[in-house]
Amino acid sequence: MLPTDPPRRAPASGDNVLGDFLRAQRAAVDPTRLGLVDDGRLRRVPGLRREELAERAHVSIDYVVRLEQGRTRRVSRAVLASLADALELTADERAYLFAIAEVAPPGVGRQAREQRVPPQVKQLLDALHDVPALVLGRRQDVLAWNAPAAALLTDFSALPADRRNLVLLTFLDPAYQALFGDQWEPMARECVAVLRMEAGRRPDDPSLAALVGELSVKSSSFRGWWGSHHVRGARLRRKTYLHPLVGPLTLDAQQFTVEGHGDQSLVTFTATPGSESEEALRFLVQWSSGDLTRAETQRGSGPEQQG
Repeated sequence: MLPTDPPRRAPASGDNVLGDFLRAQRAAVDPTRLGLVDDGRLRRVPGLRREELAERAHVSIDYVVRLEQGRTRRVSRAVLASLADALELTADERAYLFAIAEVAPPGVGRQAREQRVPPQVKQLLDALHDVPALVLGRRQDVLAWNAPAAALLTDFSALPADRRNLVLLTFLDPAYQALFGDQWEPMARECVAVLRMEAGRRPDDPSLAALVGELSVKSSSFRGWWGSHHVRGARLRRKTYLHPLVGPLTLDAQQFTVEGHGDQSLVTFTATPGSESEEALRFLVQWSSGDLTRAETQRGSGPEQQG
């Protein structure tokens, strides 16, 4: 189990998110890579100085100071684009910058509707007999899943509905953490970055604020990574799971937006055809469906041991 710290007050909802993000991104820039020569002055902090950012973004130093101190909230799109170019932000980071600078389309993140999975999507989950699949909602809540997904990840039905969340499992559930072995840290960092992206889109979501608050109190790792302001959107990722029944499984996780429900994604897990992982996944699916006898299950702590 990963260490946790004593309870500590969660971050206040009124934090200067825009200023914190700009400072974090400014500190992450390597001045030498941008060709900025050493002028002999001691750099007291890593990254770009405020005056260097101002010069690259074609704004005044005072304006950068006011942005970072939270004294200027609304920024024009042209200035944001200049800041993003100067900081060399990724596409995900640019989208996050625009969201937290309050230039997102009106209503975004304000009225979160109830998370209901369409019946057609539930039917699709049940029809995917050989593919672990689940539906993720806002905040990476697990809204629905099939038997192979429960066999691969965890028995979601045994969890209270408000604890069926991949970020909570990642930081607070030792059994779920063990699935990732020494790859837990990069996977957990990615979870935080995706959640930070969500927070930018939905700054007034009370459930998201409560989730961040709980994790900040209970996990020093989450608290530190949340403060780094790294962001990214969800995308295709290959992961290796150290499954207690079938051993290592290398699977491709893919996300598909649910039509008419832009805040929901269908996530599937597939193995490379002809690989050992495909054979192991086939065994796990058979086990989850009850198609294997007790003797076969005891004999097969990995499909390669069947025969």
